[in-house]
Amino acid sequence: MMMHARILAAIRKIPRGKVSTYGTVARGAGYPGAARQVVGILRRSVGLPWHRVLGAGGQIKLTGESALEQRFRLQSEGVIFRGGRVDMKRHEFKFRLKRSSGSDKKRKS
Repeated sequence: MMMHARILAAIRKIPRGKVSTYGTVARGAGYPGAARQVVGILRRSVGLPWHRVLGAGGQIKLTGESALEQRFRLQSEGVIFRGGRVDMKRHEFKFRLKRSSGSDKKRKS
């Protein structure tokens, strides 16, 4: 599966009332270090739960009315903020990372 499709699939997995960060979405899609690509995909795509993806530490990185809309959408889903950040301990979505079959086997010396 191509990077774009895997990142889209990861974003779509985030349920109502949960959030993730750009970097965690990238890792969840199998592309650690591709946070900027996540941002780009969110900007170009429609029909995604874009408001559920935040900056590191649960901070809204958008500005102006877009930031207000993101906060409003999250609060309407029951997401709680502590100041300007989402309470990540309570609302962070945990992606299941796939393990390769070789990593589970122990090496013999």
